[in-house]
Amino acid sequence: MRNIKLVISYDGSRYKGFQRLADNDMTIQEKIESVLSKLTGENIEIIASGRTDMGVHARYQVANFKTNSNESTNKIQKYLYMYLPEDIVVNSVEEVDDRFHSRYNVKSKTYVYKIDNNDYPSPFTRKYRTHIPKKLDVKKMKDASKYLIGEHDFSSFVSSRSKKKSNVRTIYSIEIASKDGNIDIYIKGNGFLHNMVRIIVGTLIDIGHGKFEPEQMKNLILAKNRSIASETAKSKGLVLHDVKY
Repeated sequence: MRNIKLVISYDGSRYKGFQRLADNDMTIQEKIESVLSKLTGENIEIIASGRTDMGVHARYQVANFKTNSNESTNKIQKYLYMYLPEDIVVNSVEEVDDRFHSRYNVKSKTYVYKIDNNDYPSPFTRKYRTHIPKKLDVKKMKDASKYLIGEHDFSSFVSSRSKKKSNVRTIYSIEIASKDGNIDIYIKGNGFLHNMVRIIVGTLIDIGHGKFEPEQMKNLILAKNRSIASETAKSKGLVLHDVKY
C-alpha cells in the first residue's frame, strides 16, 4: 500500500467547501476523489490538512491518500490536471512514508484574509477580496491583533456549530499588510476552529472602524462568549496560504 501526498490549489468560489457532503456534489474532495478513483480503479478517499468552508480558497492545501495502484506520481499528476476542473490544480504529487498524515502531522497553518478597502472594488480581484469601502484604521487593527498572539481559549471566536472538545488554540503570529487600498491579514497558528479566522477578521474590521478600541480585544478573548464578538467575515476573502509539517 502506497501513501501519496498532494499539494493542491483551488478557487473555492463555486464549491460547497472542501469536505465531501452526503449528496457528493460540488466539493473539492469529491472532485479529486472521483478522478483518482477512475485512474486507480479503487475507491479513493483523500485526507486533507483541514476542511475549508464554502467559498474559501486555497493556495497551499495538503492531502494524502492510500492506494495499491502502481501508477507513477508523474502520471497521477498529469491525469489530475487533465480531468479536474480548471479551478482545482494539483501542484505536486509525491510518494511519502506510510506514517505521514496530512491532518495529524500539521505543525502550523497560515491563512490570509484579503480586503479591498478602496472606494470601488477591482473587477479582477472581486472573487478573492472582500470589498469594504469604509476606510479602516490599520494601526488600530495591528494593535488589537497583538492580544491574540499566544495560547488562548478562543470560544468568543468560534462558530456555534463547532464540535471540538477544546477551544484552546495557539496563534503564533498575525501580520497585517496594507498597500494601494488592499489589506492582507496573515494569521499563523497551530490549528483553527470552525470560522475562527473569519470571526477574528470580522472583529478586527470592527476595530478598524472604531466600534471597539484595540485593548478591548483582551476582554473579548477572556469573555469566552461568541455573542459579544463581531460578525463572521465573508468567506471569499479567505485563503489557506500555507501548511507546515
